[in-house]
Amino acid sequence: MQYIHLLKKTIMSDISVIEKYFKLSENQKDKFVKLEKLYQDWNSKINVISRKDIDELYVRHVLHSLSISKFIKFKEGTKIIDVGTGGGFPGIPLAIMFPKVQFHLVDSIGKKITVVKEVAAAIGLENLTAEHARAEKQKVKYDFVISRAVTAFPKFVALTSKLISQKHNNAKINGIIYLKGGDFKSEIKSFAKKVEIVNISDYFEEDFFETKKIIYLPR
Repeated sequence: MQYIHLLKKTIMSDISVIEKYFKLSENQKDKFVKLEKLYQDWNSKINVISRKDIDELYVRHVLHSLSISKFIKFKEGTKIIDVGTGGGFPGIPLAIMFPKVQFHLVDSIGKKITVVKEVAAAIGLENLTAEHARAEKQKVKYDFVISRAVTAFPKFVALTSKLISQKHNNAKINGIIYLKGGDFKSEIKSFAKKVEIVNISDYFEEDFFETKKIIYLPR
């Protein structure tokens, strides 16, 4: 029984779980592999990832972030802002997956942005910038705003909708792509006619994703 538990933990902690769903170049694979040690080192100094999650980094953070890349294939030149990025999710995994897309990651907590910058520099991410700032202070327009449930959805929309450009270049209309779990029906009630909800379990079979969703709100 203990052997099975250890085997499961090893699988959950290895980038093989990413390769299970994505065909990676050697460059991408190298970047994803480096994330584990970098986040373990930074987490020992600054708690950017929950202690119970750090051993399952590739499922609970990397693969979760990459669910967005199953939902939409961003075109070259697309500009994306990750609001409330924390330690760099979903922005860093997506920047690895889409090297010709520009990502700007912001968070109101400076030490978390320090981690983002250091991790991005260590793996050589050239399509990502990071800033210690609040979303409402941003002046630049983006094709998409992405995030992992930093606040109630209506509040998030109010804070970020002005950041979305009117010019559309992707298969999906510019808008907000929000990762969220649990019961949020009341939060999206006022957006019910526009919002699209996708079960991440449609993409990934791991138990972690049973209640996880993508909320897409076009501009």
